[in-house]
Amino acid sequence: MTKIFVTGTDTNVGKTVAATMLAMGLDANYWKPVQTGTQEGRDSDFAARWLGPSRVLPESYTFAAPLSPDAAAAREGREIQLADIKLLGRAESLVVEGAGGVLVPLNTTSTMADLMLSLGFHTLIVARTALGTINHTLLTVEALRLRNLPLAGVLLMGDPQPETAASIERHGKIAILGTIPFCRNFTAGWFAESFARLDLSTLSRKEPTHEYRA
Repeated sequence: MTKIFVTGTDTNVGKTVAATMLAMGLDANYWKPVQTGTQEGRDSDFAARWLGPSRVLPESYTFAAPLSPDAAAAREGREIQLADIKLLGRAESLVVEGAGGVLVPLNTTSTMADLMLSLGFHTLIVARTALGTINHTLLTVEALRLRNLPLAGVLLMGDPQPETAASIERHGKIAILGTIPFCRNFTAGWFAESFARLDLSTLSRKEPTHEYRA
């Protein structure tokens, strides 16, 4: 069984593509518990196109506005409750896609990190290769380690930048699982080839506990 939570350093970094690729390659189901911006489409629809509808679990919360989950919920007079987010098919291999980054708020007290803690899956960070990604990625790594969330590594999306990847590995003491160039015309072959280039050996290892001093 494989349990992976795909998070990102920001929105629109390629989480949906990465999560779909992982679900396809690992023969796992896909689940996005919280979806905002449904007026512009759902990430689950993209995943279902490549995985088939039967391998895409329904969202626990959906909201029309393309806002942070707490703001989108408030606009509809609703509030996200972590206890109400139902994990379907607990015994199945599953790739979960978060909304936005690690500290995006779900309600007035909880963030996406709290949902990640409640699940306890290996966390895979998706980051751009563009300028600024080193800082964004290292901050994400630190936020996750402060909460003792198990890290699978970092998947970079965009044009290969070996110096950037090496810097993230060195300063973050975290594995780069691979670099996947952005794609405009997806095919089943593209997903298979991209997955084959990844190093997912970290999924079988438990990351040691990290302690930070303020």
